[in-house]
Amino acid sequence: MRDSLKPLLTVANTVILGKPRQIRLAVCCLLARGHLLIEDVPSVGKTTLAHMLANLLGLDYQRIQFTSDLLPADILGSSIFDAKTHSFRFLPGPIFHQMILADEINRSTPKAQSALLEAMEEHQVTVEGETRALPEPFFVIATQNPLHQIGTFPLPESQLDRFLMRLTLGYPDSRSERALFKGEERHSLLEKLPVCLPAAELKDLQREVKAVHTSEALLDYVQALVRYSRESGHYELGLSPRAGLALLSAARAWAFAEGRGSVLPEDVQAVLAPVCGHRLRPAGSGAVTAEVVVAPMLDQVAAV
Repeated sequence: MRDSLKPLLTVANTVILGKPRQIRLAVCCLLARGHLLIEDVPSVGKTTLAHMLANLLGLDYQRIQFTSDLLPADILGSSIFDAKTHSFRFLPGPIFHQMILADEINRSTPKAQSALLEAMEEHQVTVEGETRALPEPFFVIATQNPLHQIGTFPLPESQLDRFLMRLTLGYPDSRSERALFKGEERHSLLEKLPVCLPAAELKDLQREVKAVHTSEALLDYVQALVRYSRESGHYELGLSPRAGLALLSAARAWAFAEGRGSVLPEDVQAVLAPVCGHRLRPAGSGAVTAEVVVAPMLDQVAAV
């Protein structure tokens, strides 16, 4: 089943140029049944990445543009009065799709942001006292602008923790940018993308990822990383048990994508920054990159 990832990654790299690591991380995030947060400046391909993954996976896709006047009902849905039946009926909101792009999520107020909490954690929503299941598989890919830009509302820690990974794309290198300038327009490419990994096969791969072996020594390493984040004094708050589980899930997916049946320390190290960078805040310092945030952990904690 690992071989079915190859055509998906190959096609994806023809759309998002010069970002093979970020694409692989995004795919691993979905294999681990996680949600993805992409933080970057405008117009570097964040929305294109989300739309591309939805097309390649054949998922029902919906984009929600987050704005300052967005209300929870605009996301979840609400009941409307039907004059014909003289009763209220529920009109589902855009959240009832397999893949949601929460575009510029930090431009909406915390009230609107919180509408995603139950959906992301439990794959269900409760509206007007009734709980409704969301389709499977269900993924949220959110984009956000840098927090220093005007009109942004920082995501609270509880919201950030719902995202398995946070990625940045950055500007393309010169060679990739030249190919982008000379190539076909990205929206046209998106319309032509084949389904490389249908939803049924994706579910099979997710089950295989969960079965990837983690040795006792590997668990010791992950626990040592988590303990270091709590006891070293480098961070305001250490990693939670949920963060440790997220790190293991992402490492299993990375090992699977690399063709291995068990997790190695280098798999943990490969996903440490995107999984833990947004969950840790360096003590007494300003904004830094995820790689800088986790650097002390990698330097000070010995691998097995």
